[in-house]
Amino acid sequence: VQLQASGGGLVQLDGSLTLSCVAFGLTSDEYAIGWFRQAPGKERQRVSCISSSNGNTNYVDFLEGQFTISRDDDKNTVYLKMNSLKPEDTAVYYCAASRSLILSTIRTWDAYDHRGQGTQVTVSS
Repeated sequence: VQLQASGGGLVQLDGSLTLSCVAFGLTSDEYAIGWFRQAPGKERQRVSCISSSNGNTNYVDFLEGQFTISRDDDKNTVYLKMNSLKPEDTAVYYCAASRSLILSTIRTWDAYDHRGQGTQVTVSS
């Protein structure tokens, strides 16, 4: 099983980026997919996740409305659309997959069954 995050890069203040998480070796519609991020010197932080069964989503409170998670199961891909980016959004962004059907049970990195490598997002001021 492999999860591949991509789409990161350098973006200016208030810019937008869309990250992709492609799942290899699993059927993405059987897994909830979560996004996390880790800034230099800080702990990894939950960003958002989307369920496998009904498309339910949740976000960390302070990012709701700024980020949007979505999935395309035909492509085994989950997206994270990030708008109005600020320097404090600079981090390595990671995706992970879980068989859990209950999003409230998968709020931590360790709760996920499969975890991918990250993609760097840098926001310049």
